[in-house]
Amino acid sequence: MKSKISRRDFLKLSGAGLATAGVLTGCGPTSRYVVRQPYSSMPEFGQTGVSTYYATTCRDCTAGCGIIVRTVEGRAIKAEGNPAHPVSRGKICQRALTAVQGLYNPDRITGPRRQARGGGSVEEIDWDQAVEVVGQALQGNAGSLAFLLGGTPDHLFDLVTELAEALGAPPPVRYSTLQMFEGRSTLIAATEAVYGTPAVPHFDMANSDVVFSFGANLLEEWLSPLAYTRQFRQFRQDAAGRRTGYLVTFEPRQSVTGGSSDLWVPVAPGSEGLVAAAIGRLAAEARGGGVPPAFAGVDVNAAAEASGVPVETLTRLAEMFATARQATALPGGNALGHANGLESAVAILTLNSLSAANPVSIIPVEEEASAPQGSLQAVQELVDRMRSGQVSTLFIHGVNPLFELPSSLGFAEALAQVPQVISFASFPDETALASDYILPDHTGLESFGYQRVQAADRPVLSAMQPVVVPLYNTRATADVLLAATQQAGAGLDYTDEVAFIQSRLRPLLDANDPDGLFRADEMPTFWAQFLQYGGWWTQSPRLEPAEASASGGSAIRPPEPLQSGQLHFIAYPNKLGDGSVANRPWIQETPDPMVTATWNSYLLIHPDTAAGLGVRTNDVVLVRSEHGELETSVYVYPAIRPDTVAMPFGQGHTELGRWAAGRGANPAVLFPPQANGAGDLAFADTRVTLSATGRRRPLALIESLDGVYGEGH
Repeated sequence: MKSKISRRDFLKLSGAGLATAGVLTGCGPTSRYVVRQPYSSMPEFGQTGVSTYYATTCRDCTAGCGIIVRTVEGRAIKAEGNPAHPVSRGKICQRALTAVQGLYNPDRITGPRRQARGGGSVEEIDWDQAVEVVGQALQGNAGSLAFLLGGTPDHLFDLVTELAEALGAPPPVRYSTLQMFEGRSTLIAATEAVYGTPAVPHFDMANSDVVFSFGANLLEEWLSPLAYTRQFRQFRQDAAGRRTGYLVTFEPRQSVTGGSSDLWVPVAPGSEGLVAAAIGRLAAEARGGGVPPAFAGVDVNAAAEASGVPVETLTRLAEMFATARQATALPGGNALGHANGLESAVAILTLNSLSAANPVSIIPVEEEASAPQGSLQAVQELVDRMRSGQVSTLFIHGVNPLFELPSSLGFAEALAQVPQVISFASFPDETALASDYILPDHTGLESFGYQRVQAADRPVLSAMQPVVVPLYNTRATADVLLAATQQAGAGLDYTDEVAFIQSRLRPLLDANDPDGLFRADEMPTFWAQFLQYGGWWTQSPRLEPAEASASGGSAIRPPEPLQSGQLHFIAYPNKLGDGSVANRPWIQETPDPMVTATWNSYLLIHPDTAAGLGVRTNDVVLVRSEHGELETSVYVYPAIRPDTVAMPFGQGHTELGRWAAGRGANPAVLFPPQANGAGDLAFADTRVTLSATGRRRPLALIESLDGVYGEGH
C-alpha cells in the first residue's frame, strides 16, 4: 500500500461511508496517510468557503485544554475552545487563541540544519542525514546521553523514557517554567505529605462559600486557569444569580486574582505559610476542638510580626474560615517559591482539614498514568553531569534553558562542555542557536500526540492531531527518534509516532470502561473517536475525598530580614507564559489586565518606594541581585508592598525572531540557584537593590496614567 493516498484512491479501496467521513474530517484511522494541502495547493475534498473543524489540544502550557481549530481551504483560520472537553468547556485562553500565529510565524526553522554554535555557518541537511546523526549518537555510550524535555507533549516524554530504558541511558529530565512558577512539584510533594498520595489535588472551589488563596493566581496562571476560572464563576453566584462566596488573597503583589478578591492581604514574601499556620491554630481554637499537630507550635504573634498582618485580622479571618459551610485554602505561586515553600504548602493544605466540608479530592490514577514533574534539582544534576564531561550528546525539546533557567545555574557554561547538542526546536530560540544541529519538530497545530490532564475532576487524556499539512520540511521528533533507533538497534517496535500513541491507548481500549466517553471493539475505531472528540475521559467525575493524616508538619522558617537597601523581588508569569510565545505579535499586543502595558518589560514599584528612589513611571532603573542585573522601565503601582518590587516573566529574548528579540529584560538573570525542599526553584527568595539611571523609556500603555492615578504619577 502506498504511504500516501488521495481521497479518490481511498474511496476506491473502501467505498463511501463512515470511514470516508472520518478521513474527510481528519478523524479517521487513516487520516495520517492523507495529504492535507495548504491554500496554494488545495486538497480535493476542500470546498471554497466551507469550513472544516479539527479537535486538538493546546500545547502552550501543560493544562491540556481542548480546542477546536477552524480551517478553510487547507488553512488554519481560528482556534476556539472545545465545548465537550472537560477542562476548557468551550473556553480558550489568550495564548491558545494566538496558536495560528505560531503556525504561520515567518521566523520558523523550515528544515534540518547543521550549524556553528552561536551563529556563523549554517548548512542545510536532509532528513536522512539528520536521522543518521541521531542514530550514531544513540549507538554511542548510552550512559553519556542526556535528554532535556519540556512540559509538553506527554507522548514524547513517554517515548523518550522508553527509549532511554531500552538503551540503558539515564531517564529524561523534564522542566517547565510555568510549572515552576505555580509550584507544581512542591504541591505534589506536599499532597503526598498531607494525604499520602503524590498527585495534583482537586479543590472544590465552586461549592465553597469561603476561599483563601495563598499565592495561587487561579484566574491567570495556576494549574488549570480555564477550569478554575469556571469554578470561580460558580463560586461567585448561585443558580439564581445571587452573589455568593468570599475570596481572600494573600500575596505581596496584587494579581488578577487579588484584584478580583473581596479582601487582598499584602503579606511579606515568604510568610504565607506562617499566616496559614496562624489562621489554622486560631480557627481550631474558635471551633472549640483540638489544635492539629501541624499548628500546635505556632506563635500567632510571631507570625503576625513576620507577615505584617495584624493579629486582629488573623483572628477575624480564622473565625470566618472556622464558621464557613465549606472553606478552601489554595497553595501556589509565590507562596511555594521560597526555601520554606514545601513547609508552607503542607500548612496551607492542612488548613483544609478544618473545613466543615472537605474541599480537597484526589483522582485515583495508576502510577504510570501520571508523568513525573520536572524540578530545578533534576536540572542541576544534569548541569553537573554536563560540566564534568559526562554527557556526549544532549537532546533538547520543548524547553529553552538558556532563557528559562537562572543564569547562576551555569547551564551556558556547562553546555559548552557537551561535544554534541541536538535541538528539535521549531523556532530559533537562544538554546536552538547554541546547538550543533536543529532538527525542527512540527508546531502544535501540525502534530499528533496526547497530554495528560492533572488538574481535572476526572481522568482525561487530551488528544492532539494535525489541523493542516506541515507547512515546511519539518518532521515529528518521535518519528526521527524511532527511525534512528532502527540504526541503533534499540528494539523499539513502532512503525511511527501514531503507532506508538495507539500502543499507549491500548489499555483504554481493553478496559472498555462503561463510563468512558466512548467505547470501541478495535483500535481503528477507537483512534477515530479519540481524534474526533479531542481525547478520552470519563463521563462523570472520579474524585475520592483526600483524608489528611494526623501527623504534624515541619516548623516553617520565617523569611530572612532584608538588608539595608534591599527589596524583595517577585517575578510572575502573565500572558507570555514561559516566554516561548513572545514571538506572536497578537499576544505582545494584548494589554496586561492590571497595568495595560504591551510589548515590553516593566518593574512594579510602590509609590512610596518610587518617591524614595526619585523615580516615576517610565524612568529606567538598574535592578541588581547577587547573581545578575538588568535595566527596565518603572511602573508605579499602588497595589504592591513597599518592600517588594515585581516584574512579569517572558520578555528579554536575545533570539526567537523579530517580534521577541531585543525586547525588554529577562528576570531569570536575577534568580538564585537555590531550590526548596521539593526541588522547585526558590525564585521568590530573590533580593535586589535599585538605582536610577537618569534615563526614561516610555511604556506602551492603553490606559491614561493621569486619568487613573492623577497628575504627577
